[in-house]
Amino acid sequence: MLLIPAIDLKDGHCVRLKQGEMDDATVFSEDPAAMARHWIDKGARRLHLVDLNGAFAGKPKNESAIKAILKEVGEEIPVQLGGGIRDLDTIERCLDDGVTYVIIGTAAVKNPGFLHDACGAFPGHIIVGLDARDGKVAVDGWSKMTGHDVVDLAKKFEDYGVEAVIYTDIGRDGMLSGVNIEATVKLAQALRIPVIASGGIASMKDVKALCAVQSEGISGAITGRAIYEGTLDFKKAQAEADKLSGR
Repeated sequence: MLLIPAIDLKDGHCVRLKQGEMDDATVFSEDPAAMARHWIDKGARRLHLVDLNGAFAGKPKNESAIKAILKEVGEEIPVQLGGGIRDLDTIERCLDDGVTYVIIGTAAVKNPGFLHDACGAFPGHIIVGLDARDGKVAVDGWSKMTGHDVVDLAKKFEDYGVEAVIYTDIGRDGMLSGVNIEATVKLAQALRIPVIASGGIASMKDVKALCAVQSEGISGAITGRAIYEGTLDFKKAQAEADKLSGR
């Protein structure tokens, strides 16, 4: 089980939001590159970057901070990036800058043809991010609910050739209320590709609960507020996950 620290970028700073509310942001660092180094030193084997301004604007907005992080990380570990990625040129630029995996969220739901083209043009580099509440997918920074069933949509995208699905329960993200294990397992069981859990990790208890269902197809979990506020010790949590996974 891979624990993936989240670095959410807003106005060049590392922040966390509660339930995706841009007006409810806590700034944790004004030096995102130093934060990336911090998590690598703690044993992170992948980083999860989100351009929050980009997600709302529909195009990348924190490019200087992202480039600084990529320069700091070098080729040490893979970096996955989401937020405002809406065209093939942007994907190509991100990959050229050193991003390993590009996450497509809202654009995948609104324009499935774009996701299909992206998977064809950049095989092995495309992850789809599905944010859901009560099994239905949300778009546009969670501000709009759709009628799409998350499992049906994920199966369709799997057929396109995405590498993995990041599944976020938006009722729990940033709330430290625990992971929605049941919904995450349901999705993983329906797919052949890995599912990365996101939203709600609060403590070691959540890490252990995820490790217990890892064999269902859950390859990792993104963690944010818990590791920034200290309710979860990242280094200890990854060591425990490795032990439970027999790594």
